[in-house]
Amino acid sequence: MPWRASGSSRRADAGELQPDVVLMDIRMPGMDGLEAARRIAADQQLAAVKVVMLTTFDLDEYVYGALRAGATGFLVKDTEPAELLHAVRVAARGDALISPSITRRLIAEFANRPDNTRKPDRRLDALTGREREVMQLIAAGRTNDEIAAQLVVSPLTAKTHVSRIMAKLGARDRSQVVVMAYEYRMVSPGWLTD
Repeated sequence: MPWRASGSSRRADAGELQPDVVLMDIRMPGMDGLEAARRIAADQQLAAVKVVMLTTFDLDEYVYGALRAGATGFLVKDTEPAELLHAVRVAARGDALISPSITRRLIAEFANRPDNTRKPDRRLDALTGREREVMQLIAAGRTNDEIAAQLVVSPLTAKTHVSRIMAKLGARDRSQVVVMAYEYRMVSPGWLTD
């Protein structure tokens, strides 16, 4: 069934169809994609739905807005079909994906921000030392298997740490964990090299 082209109809379609992943344009008539993503993220009945935002404009405010709204990924519309399919699969797994060109700009932006950009968040106090370490690895783009290998724990233990971090932070998915890690200066660009 083809989806209609407004944000409010996308939100309604998500409720009706219960898809695993929704590809949504940022700029749509009526309700924009950011507001539709926020409403999907806030709806408990749609908790499993992942949103990947698509746009012609890779403006930083769109990227930040999409991630804060609960999007799992952000891609520009000139993404190759194979990359788009990969992004849908990544989002369906619960991992985050952002176009490489956007990632480079975001890292540069975070690197140039003054240190006092955010007030402390009490939710971070609930994290154990190990969970903070895992959060840093998530922010570095590591998968659960890579986290397990680096910390010399089982993949199930790594997955448990990731789930607990998300629960303690009230994060819908890994992309929100990454945003928080950078916003609260738990990591900085280049802190961990491959």
